Amino acid sequence: MNQVQGIMGITKKKRASAPHYVSPNQLTLDGFQTPFEQKLSKDNRWVVLAHLIPWDEVCALYIKHVGVSSTGRPAISPRVVLGSLIIKHLGNFDDRETVEQIRENMYMQYFLGYSSFTSEPPFDPSLFVEFRKRLGMDNLNAINEKIVALKTELETSKHHSKPTDSDQDPTDNTPGSENRGRVIFDATACPQDIAYPTDLNLLSDAREKSEELIDKLYDVSVHKRKPRTYRKIARKCYLNTAQKKIKSHKVIRKAVGSQLRFLKRNIKSINTLLSTSANILLEAKDQRYLLIINTLYQQQKKMYDSFSHSIEDRIVSIHQPHVRPIVRGKSQAKVEFGAKIHVSIIDGISFLDELSWEAFNEGSHMMEYIERYKQRFGCYPREILADKIYCNRANRAAVKERGIKLLAKPLGRPSAVQKHVSPGERNPIEGKFGQAKTAYGLNRIKARLKDTSESWIACIFLVLNLVKLAGIALPCFISNMASAFSAKATMESILLYSEEIYCRMISPLIWLKPRKVNFEVEY
Repeated sequence: MNQVQGIMGITKKKRASAPHYVSPNQLTLDGFQTPFEQKLSKDNRWVVLAHLIPWDEVCALYIKHVGVSSTGRPAISPRVVLGSLIIKHLGNFDDRETVEQIRENMYMQYFLGYSSFTSEPPFDPSLFVEFRKRLGMDNLNAINEKIVALKTELETSKHHSKPTDSDQDPTDNTPGSENRGRVIFDATACPQDIAYPTDLNLLSDAREKSEELIDKLYDVSVHKRKPRTYRKIARKCYLNTAQKKIKSHKVIRKAVGSQLRFLKRNIKSINTLLSTSANILLEAKDQRYLLIINTLYQQQKKMYDSFSHSIEDRIVSIHQPHVRPIVRGKSQAKVEFGAKIHVSIIDGISFLDELSWEAFNEGSHMMEYIERYKQRFGCYPREILADKIYCNRANRAAVKERGIKLLAKPLGRPSAVQKHVSPGERNPIEGKFGQAKTAYGLNRIKARLKDTSESWIACIFLVLNLVKLAGIALPCFISNMASAFSAKATMESILLYSEEIYCRMISPLIWLKPRKVNFEVEY
């Protein structure tokens, strides 16, 4: 009756089993039942990814560029190193949480190549810093190229019976072939995990660090009297202004001038202590801080005297002096503090073309990105979809000379425009940036060193391509499986069974919010 009237019937939901409450005094570890005698589920997401990554080629690339010492303690397996970085960024975990997740999850241990489950941690969390230092951005990009080659093989096997489309196959490198493929260009900023820098806060941090250096340099047996720092007075002057809800420009300028004078006095005292005795030396880390403090003082003094708020190579953090302000002009944050990257999207795969800590005009580097496309695929792209910052007259003339079509608004009067680019055509790259920043932490790079931050960013784009690869592999498997049978009834049953597996696999592969994904294991 409900179906006749068009009313949807009531469906029964499969609810999870509700265990009865058991007092903690009655529950023991020995009596807790574990499912470890069962086999692992084949459609678990970590099992799927473990079979998709070409571990032999990737580990050989790691050993070639990083190297493994033949003396001393045996090195950690390259698969454990690379797999732990993938797990970290795929789940958006911190270093300690990643090690704990690996120690507790048997599927993650299978992904890392373990032969059996173990409750021991794979390594100390502090080794993640060494992993990022050794790998570097270039090595991770090379690993990314290997994984993209695997994706090309999967798509080739999927469409082996169909004629290839020149617009969708940029990897066809036959001699004499014309331009093929479509590429989307765009740039974005990767903010570092630092406090919002203000002149007053930077000078206060530098002053406190200079006071620590004075305490380390002072020696009672060598120096007669310890230099005065007036740290309590300086701290009080800073808080009187910093804690005000509404601060005028006059009040801020007065506080900045006060902190500049305190910092100048401390720098003079440090130089005096260093010149007094040649035996007293600072460690390499403290010498680096002293150089940063001197540079920061010179920059702030120059801006203070010239009544300006901008200077070349401006330091925005004494702990991360490589970070620079990147003016983006966004509504939420007009200025971001971190690295600026340029990304190319080709058939859903992301390529990290450039990473710089200085602001750059991506339009002036457009031809370099096109040449890199030719190095990857052996030909120029047929179409380029880019923002208006790329579409200057020089770039238009260069792409026209190479036979490349630039999908952008033509120059001239509005009446001469016959075809506009749809705003939704650039959605793939904007969605890629949103996915990387929302799910995988690209909007908050927590590494503190320059090289480790670059490795952090490159590893995020490696994870993005793995997620894309995981969504492609299973449909290829289904089509190959169906083509191996000729009987109609057999094919129908296989497709129905494959569709069921596909629905069960794709659901845990939606990693837009990894922290909310539950590991559902079927035995």
